[in-house]
Amino acid sequence: MEKIDFYIVDVFAEEKYSGNQLAVISDANNLSDLQMQKIANEIHFSETTFILGLKQSNGGYDARIFTPAMEVPFAGHPTLGTAYVINHFLTPKQAREIILNLKAGQIRVCFEKNQKGEEILWMKQLPPVFGRTFDQTRLCDLLGLDKSDFDSRYAIQEVSTGLPFVIVPLKSLNAVKRAKVNLSANAELMKETQAGILVFSPETYKKENKLNVRVFVDVFGIPEDPATGSGNGCLAAYLKKNRYFGDSKLDVKVEQGYEINRPSLLRLKAEIKDGEIEVSVGGQVLLIGKGELM
Repeated sequence: MEKIDFYIVDVFAEEKYSGNQLAVISDANNLSDLQMQKIANEIHFSETTFILGLKQSNGGYDARIFTPAMEVPFAGHPTLGTAYVINHFLTPKQAREIILNLKAGQIRVCFEKNQKGEEILWMKQLPPVFGRTFDQTRLCDLLGLDKSDFDSRYAIQEVSTGLPFVIVPLKSLNAVKRAKVNLSANAELMKETQAGILVFSPETYKKENKLNVRVFVDVFGIPEDPATGSGNGCLAAYLKKNRYFGDSKLDVKVEQGYEINRPSLLRLKAEIKDGEIEVSVGGQVLLIGKGELM
């Protein structure tokens, strides 16, 4: 294998060595599927992305996303991190928008500056698909929680904006912190739905944030993810559908990763346009390092 450049970035990070780690492999067009999977397992972040050259196709850049165990059609922090690397290091001129061609479809990433001058990347996710609902008793067994921990005003429901997640509303931060996946019960769930599990509550570590979130993705070989753009996109659609914050446009900050020492901040937006829920997820991306695969 010829030498190939790679970049390491932290996504949904407010400072270095927080958020969700991502390795981005540039110019991976000559790598086989097996080589990509081996590299992703060697690096062993939640995901590793592979850019298949810088020649655009249908206005976008072809890219693939692998967890240590498998390829996935879409994931949030890899989408933002890959667009960041392309825009800042692989093209001669920075653009306000980068399109990625992923297995799930085309995802558009926009680059904006906030009032503090920080660069925020936003991705518009695919239209949400709302799937089946689940009984609280089943999730009690799966998460090691009591029925009193669940917010019974809202259903436990599978949602997908390219990758499916079971959204679980809880009452308190204490309940979120106590959640622990029963692997045998989760194996039964995964036979029915290839979905991750997202739990959330309106109690947070930081008062400026609206929700605290944890995401368990054993289905993709990741016990707990520190920052999940795809899962939080599903959450944004769920919150909007259920009017969790009322009828106005959804525009909130969500914290994740505190329980595994990778504090992360995600920005969620959702509104109804032409009868459909439109979801965007945003955050900062910080370069940590670069090197070569030998």
